Amino acid sequence: METLFGDLEEIKDGDSAFFADVILPVPIPKMFTYKIPRNLKEEIGIGFRVIVQFGKKKILTGIIAKVHQKPPTSYEAKPILDVLEAHASVNPIQIRFWAWMAEYYCCHIGEVMNAALPSGLKLSSESKIQLNPTFDADTSPYPLDDREELLLQALRQKEEMSYEDCEVVLGIKSIHGIIKSLVIKEAILVFEEVKEKYNPKVETRIRLNSEISRDKKALEAVFNEVSSKPKQEEILLKYLQEVPVYRNPELNQKGLEKKVLIDAGMSVSSLKNLIKNGVLEEYKIIVSRFEDEQSLEEGVVLSEGQQQAQQEIKAAFEEKNTVLLHGITGSGKTEVYITLIQEALAGGSQVLLLLPEIALTTHIVGRLRQVFGGKMGVYHSKYSDNERVEVWNGVLSGKFSFVVGVRSSIFLPFDSLGLVIVDEEHEISFKQFDPAPRFHARDAAIMLSWLHQAKTLLGTATPSFETFYNARMKKYGYVTLEKRYGDAQLPEYHLADMLVDKKKNLLKLDFTRLMREKIQDALNNQEQVLIFQNRRGYAPYISCEDCGWIPECEHCDVSLTYHQFGEEMRCHYCGFKEKVPHSCPACGSSKLSAVGLGTERIEESLGLLFPEARIARMDLDTTRSKYGYQRILEDFGSGNVDILVGTQMITKGLDFEKVTVVGIMDADRILYFPDFRAGERAFQQLTQVAGRAGRREKRGVVIIQTRRPEQQIFQQIMAGDYKNFYIQEMGERQRFFYPPFVKLLKITTRHKDFKTAEKAAKHLHNLMGDIQVKKILLGPEKGLIGKIKNQYIFESIAKLDRTGNAQSQFKHELLLILEELQAHKEFRGIRFIVDVDPY
Repeated sequence: METLFGDLEEIKDGDSAFFADVILPVPIPKMFTYKIPRNLKEEIGIGFRVIVQFGKKKILTGIIAKVHQKPPTSYEAKPILDVLEAHASVNPIQIRFWAWMAEYYCCHIGEVMNAALPSGLKLSSESKIQLNPTFDADTSPYPLDDREELLLQALRQKEEMSYEDCEVVLGIKSIHGIIKSLVIKEAILVFEEVKEKYNPKVETRIRLNSEISRDKKALEAVFNEVSSKPKQEEILLKYLQEVPVYRNPELNQKGLEKKVLIDAGMSVSSLKNLIKNGVLEEYKIIVSRFEDEQSLEEGVVLSEGQQQAQQEIKAAFEEKNTVLLHGITGSGKTEVYITLIQEALAGGSQVLLLLPEIALTTHIVGRLRQVFGGKMGVYHSKYSDNERVEVWNGVLSGKFSFVVGVRSSIFLPFDSLGLVIVDEEHEISFKQFDPAPRFHARDAAIMLSWLHQAKTLLGTATPSFETFYNARMKKYGYVTLEKRYGDAQLPEYHLADMLVDKKKNLLKLDFTRLMREKIQDALNNQEQVLIFQNRRGYAPYISCEDCGWIPECEHCDVSLTYHQFGEEMRCHYCGFKEKVPHSCPACGSSKLSAVGLGTERIEESLGLLFPEARIARMDLDTTRSKYGYQRILEDFGSGNVDILVGTQMITKGLDFEKVTVVGIMDADRILYFPDFRAGERAFQQLTQVAGRAGRREKRGVVIIQTRRPEQQIFQQIMAGDYKNFYIQEMGERQRFFYPPFVKLLKITTRHKDFKTAEKAAKHLHNLMGDIQVKKILLGPEKGLIGKIKNQYIFESIAKLDRTGNAQSQFKHELLLILEELQAHKEFRGIRFIVDVDPY
């Protein structure tokens, strides 16, 4: 078989043929078997990345999962085209982990691979053309037009051209017709050039000729030679200033980055002449994208309470694989983590620290870098493809034995993992909602630890009910930290009744009098303020005061959110946006007003109320860039910002010594949400954001604005009474069959036609009812948001018994039902989505 890789020598029928099961990044429920060519037989093993042909045209990156001698029975195995590496990028434990994730979360192993492998380790293929070596224009029966002749003339100058190159040569946008014509005339060949997306960072460096660097007289002769050429002399003097070769000759081998000379204003032509004359040498090296920082401190000093917690954790690890560290906000859990990480690394194990948000990753990295230096890698989605590949390869090579990352870091190629720490384990950010696999990083991390025979530490001030339930049932170890670190005290809470202030005309721009007074006190004392509102944008929506018209998304059943910056309305589900109208499209009235509160509007109101304050906002809109989080947090940490307004990003783990006031704008919005976890989430979010106040000597103040101050949950939050709140909520969960007493599955049906989606959802629901396991089925109901991206949505909920094999049997039969339904012509366009542990 001839390919762009040349002739592949296949194993003949008489030989002992070998085959490989290959995982491909496609949503198909099986692996594919390929034949191993003889010339690649010694180069292939489990976990190696290979190039294979999939279908007639596609070329994909695959991962070898198994090598065997059993050919497929239903199709003829195609040969593997090439191996991409000398060493495996994926290890057997990872493949086992992928297989578990695919089975548990009801998806395909190819979808897991697609999520797990950084884009930079996958291949991109690009169509290119070249001259057909057998083509002769003089003898060809097909005449060429002017454009075709021009393209062939360009190909005679270059061996190959991309489609984009052809468009430039011909000066037209679409060249497919011309390409097709030349292929028919057998004048050109079209092929797929396969290239790796990962590009190492290459640095151009300059060094002194090695003979000159060892001989002072030779250098003196060079200086005499260039004495009449001041620009060349200046370059040599600059080099010797930066690289003192006679004090340390070895430095010349490392040389100097060429950019240093250019940035210093040195003459580029003079530099070229020095290189041409052999005085300087230019060379290229591959360098890391991450600075190889040294640790600046040996460790941390633990308080008595922290030392006790550390000892209790280690004792609990003797009996349990997973331990919950229940430490109040500001108790110093990070210091306990650091000592445990140091011990694990000293024992030769790898460590993974999972954090819920990139914002928190940015903030804590600097603290950990001081202790662990270059041994620590950081992994999150704001990094470029190339940076993520470098971290991946750094874990493979042993450069990074400790990684801090968000949920995707559980896919890194650890081979000797000893400890996994999940900080703020209750956070919803650990849940992947779309696309598949729809996993929860905390639960997946526990399974990853089990595969590595490692230990897992779950840390939080407000445990998720599932985790706390497992701790109370003795499945997990349980350790508490009940005192704040140092002299810090828990904050002082105040409930501000918005309705009372409104009746007394004391409510200004949605801020109660108490909130305004406390903010002003903090500003007078040169202290900082955090304002929390879990809604970005200027306002939830715009409404016409005369007819009540509200702008809605064209593709989703939601109102458009008003963003003052850019004067536009946006859908936060599909990205649709449009300009704000000058008048109501329904009645023509010009009385359009913003309704509700967003972070952008709060920022504007604070500017009017406190014109002397420096105000910043931290939400998805202000942190889209790679270093958006870092810049805002650095400004706040250095005291350049007085008031920081933010969404849930500011509730997690941030530690600033000058923050003494935390304001919660609308606590009712969090509490009154149609979700069985609304109370749990409200307790967690309000406690966490309150915990950012007064983390040093001065006691912090927390103001909760509400229209229902009599709600019992506010008293429990203010008292820090998590256990009684948990007992009260769990009584209702048990009564109405909700987690952790049952296992939840949500099955979503989507289609562009309402009736088709409804019919498919009902048919699926009836078939699920026939599965013989202990269960409760709810639905199908129209989704809370009935249409997203022009797709109508219906949802069914399955509550499964946690005992026995009810879960695995239901999932297995459900996947068979879905496969059967999608084989029907009527339901072929339906999209079925299974979400395990959906909320």
